[in-house]
Amino acid sequence: MAEQSLGVGESVRLLRVRRGLTLRSLAKVVGVSVGTMSAIENGKVAVTIDRLRQLANALGVDAAALMDVRSEAPVVAADPSLASVGQRWREFGPLDLDPVLEAAVEAFSEVGYHGATMRMIADAADVGIAGIYRHHQGKKQLITAIGEALEVDAAWRVEAAAADFRDDPARAFGAMVEALSLCQIHRLEPALVIETELRRLDELSRERIVALRHAMTRRFEVVATAATELGQFGTSSPAGTARTVVALCRALPLRFGGGSALPGASVAEEYANLALLMMMASKVQQN
Repeated sequence: MAEQSLGVGESVRLLRVRRGLTLRSLAKVVGVSVGTMSAIENGKVAVTIDRLRQLANALGVDAAALMDVRSEAPVVAADPSLASVGQRWREFGPLDLDPVLEAAVEAFSEVGYHGATMRMIADAADVGIAGIYRHHQGKKQLITAIGEALEVDAAWRVEAAAADFRDDPARAFGAMVEALSLCQIHRLEPALVIETELRRLDELSRERIVALRHAMTRRFEVVATAATELGQFGTSSPAGTARTVVALCRALPLRFGGGSALPGASVAEEYANLALLMMMASKVQQN
């Protein structure tokens, strides 16, 4: 797939995800509301030169670079600054969702997309119906926001896992698989909502989630290819096998959703070991 230059708003979103920042945290650094930041990312407001500089500073890039981010150019090596995160990518607290999104996850989980109403979600979040519509136009926008929050959470964890082994692509790949699997396990309820309801989105909203997912899949492909070139993996198709591995991780909520027993960390380790077998890894030590 050819590289494509992104618009400023799309570039901001992509870099924000790569940095592991939430929409709320970036808005706070730049000094704007969450709604304004969302409008910037969606290309609904013009970005002044001063604002462009603020965004560039917040994201750690030059303003000129912010206007020329490539959709097919994920960071090839894990950000060294993430090494200081240590093993925190294995630690999970509540997902960064506002009360409305938390209520939406609960409603979609209980009664499905068609059964849930905006009134039901507003009542569960203890806000007025008008309060929801100030930030979310409808149920499709709620699902999009939940999906973006999940991808941001997964992106920094996968990058941090890779940073633990940035000089050893094979072990980095195994850690990345474990990280993504842990995300799907610990975020089982919202992840299941996205896996089952993504098809409800309109094309534009669905493309936003798919683009974030594609960027992560590309990251796995890059690391798998590096390990193969070093002779650590014996597969003849590292990129294709990497895509299959990511798909298996993504399907974890479908495997365990609604079950009486929730999966534990051992399942993530199992998936990491399975991924290395699929890659035909040679004598890779698991941490």
